[in-house]
Amino acid sequence: CTGNGICKCRVCECFPNFTGSACDCSLDTTPCMASNGQICNGRGTCECGTCNCTDPKFQGPTCEMCQTCLGVCAEHKDCVQCRAFEKGEKKETCSQECMHFNMTRVESRDKLPQPGQPDPLSHCKEKDVDDCWFYFTYSVNSNGEANVHVVE
Repeated sequence: CTGNGICKCRVCECFPNFTGSACDCSLDTTPCMASNGQICNGRGTCECGTCNCTDPKFQGPTCEMCQTCLGVCAEHKDCVQCRAFEKGEKKETCSQECMHFNMTRVESRDKLPQPGQPDPLSHCKEKDVDDCWFYFTYSVNSNGEANVHVVE
């Protein structure tokens, strides 16, 4: 019974948190916990303590790796640009397409949120339509709300 149960009459009786004919399947989901606090990043199921990624774009031990995905910064660049500076590719459709995050303006880069806070945080440096750099952070809190801080 792989040390996780007792064999009685050639049948394994598993200890708590183990299942399977040989008690070799852990019911502990801790190894499946992604950095955002979701089981398998919300993109898979935890089976025997291992993630089975159901979204084919995502892989890795907790379904967090995506080779083909745009980074958080590139993905949100156009919306941040139109909300903060009223320009860019989504300028005309900003109010329809770009209201999915809370936005806070800050005076300078050192006023941006810093790593070490409880919510996963991405620091972004992107070029705008005028070929100028702009800086912002993107984070998602435990309620699933997206928060953007952008340097004026």
